[in-house]
Amino acid sequence: MDKALVAMSGGVDSSAAALLMKNAGFDCIGVTMKLHDSGGATCSEKACCTASDAEDARGVCVKLGIPYYVFNMSADFDKNVIERFVHSYEVGETPNPCIDCNHYLKFGGLYRKAAELGCHYIVTGHYARVEFDEKLNRWLLKKSLNAAKDQSYVLYFLSQEQLSHTKFPLGEFADKSQVRRLADKNGLINAAKRESQDICFVPDGDYVAFIRQYRAADYPEGDFVTAYGSILGRHKGVINYTIGQRKGLGISYSEPLYVLKKSVSDNTVTLGTERELYSENLTARDFNWIMYAEPPAEPINVTVRTRYHAKEATAVAEANADGTVTIRFAEPQRAISAGQAVVLYSGDTVVGGGTIC
Repeated sequence: MDKALVAMSGGVDSSAAALLMKNAGFDCIGVTMKLHDSGGATCSEKACCTASDAEDARGVCVKLGIPYYVFNMSADFDKNVIERFVHSYEVGETPNPCIDCNHYLKFGGLYRKAAELGCHYIVTGHYARVEFDEKLNRWLLKKSLNAAKDQSYVLYFLSQEQLSHTKFPLGEFADKSQVRRLADKNGLINAAKRESQDICFVPDGDYVAFIRQYRAADYPEGDFVTAYGSILGRHKGVINYTIGQRKGLGISYSEPLYVLKKSVSDNTVTLGTERELYSENLTARDFNWIMYAEPPAEPINVTVRTRYHAKEATAVAEANADGTVTIRFAEPQRAISAGQAVVLYSGDTVVGGGTIC
């Protein structure tokens, strides 16, 4: 009997995943990652939780008759998620901490824990699918059948080894209500539990206050400027702003202004009009090709997401000699932000992804 480690957040999705794996005949272990001590809401299906969430996860495991453990991974969380989050803002980027948590904690640290426990698979409540393509001789990451809940975007970093030892049981469900009905039918205590999309270590949403407290420092004011260098006013520190932001600028102008760029080197924030927010291309670093063993030698036609829930855009992707990837859009795209992930698709299959630079 294959052994599976199920990452459990206390939510209905990871609980249903555990139920499905047990019913499929796997020897399951439920695990929650203790990542920090500040409490607060949890990011969707990232298996970190409050004390009450951990009790829900434990209760589900008791109901299912499977072992349950809590692993303290707070040091790794601070290093690989919180520090990266803060640093990203400090260098003028916009981070995605849930991707880092999945990458370095769940499919990094927890994946290694699974191997130590003799588990052949790691299982999560993500809405995505994994398939092996015999023609390509590659493990592929695919979109969930539930388009509204698809989470393939936040999993683009998975390696061939990780994909071959990962299961996403909920990827085959076309509707979240089916998952809740399954949980309710089997008497799981969290069948009706609401979801949370908050950043777990910033439960009140005030990331600027969090960064200041974390660093025990403030960030200097500087100039708002136009793309041509004209000074428009003063900003309150580059960490206060994100690309595409319109509200809270405090600048009077003949038409609405938006944040176009943040520059740490000269401590400026560039503002511009709506039409200036659009870009014809981008470059990505730290790229992970899933469909290809080596970067494609020729440009490829793809669709692209530059934000989690963004509509896919038609584009051409080209691998560069330095390991970066250049993506040219058929139509200019709005508010592309350095630090965010860009993920390429071919139909419902993830071609690869990286970080916008």
